[in-house]
Amino acid sequence: MDIEAWVWWLIGAVGLGIPLVVTAMPEFGMLAVGAVAGAVTAALGGDIVLQVLIFVAVSVALIAVVRPIARRHRSQRPEHASGIDALKGRQAVVLERVTGSDGRIKLAGEIWSARALNSDQIYEPGQQVDVVDIEGATAIVV
Repeated sequence: MDIEAWVWWLIGAVGLGIPLVVTAMPEFGMLAVGAVAGAVTAALGGDIVLQVLIFVAVSVALIAVVRPIARRHRSQRPEHASGIDALKGRQAVVLERVTGSDGRIKLAGEIWSARALNSDQIYEPGQQVDVVDIEGATAIVV
């Protein structure tokens, strides 16, 4: 039984797809797409040299274009802060006297325990303060 070249290319593409799933390395997916391009070339009647050239060209082009884009997206910080990062830098209103050890503020519509960044600083009820950090469930304010 003689298997046609395009079938071998598709088997190769599936073979490259397995390590893609197991290792989560996108380069294997790009090589699999190159193998599919080789299969298409074989199905259209291209000789083995053209099939290999198409496989290499498509694979290298995908790696050269997609990899830098993926790397750039992975290294970028999210545009919108969330969680406690979203609360840092916001203003709050003092509800109960805030000292270097304790106090209460209203921050983003919620009541938080708070303490002053400088232990000798005291903030009275009604004052506006800025949140500089969150430690556990306590806002650090100035």
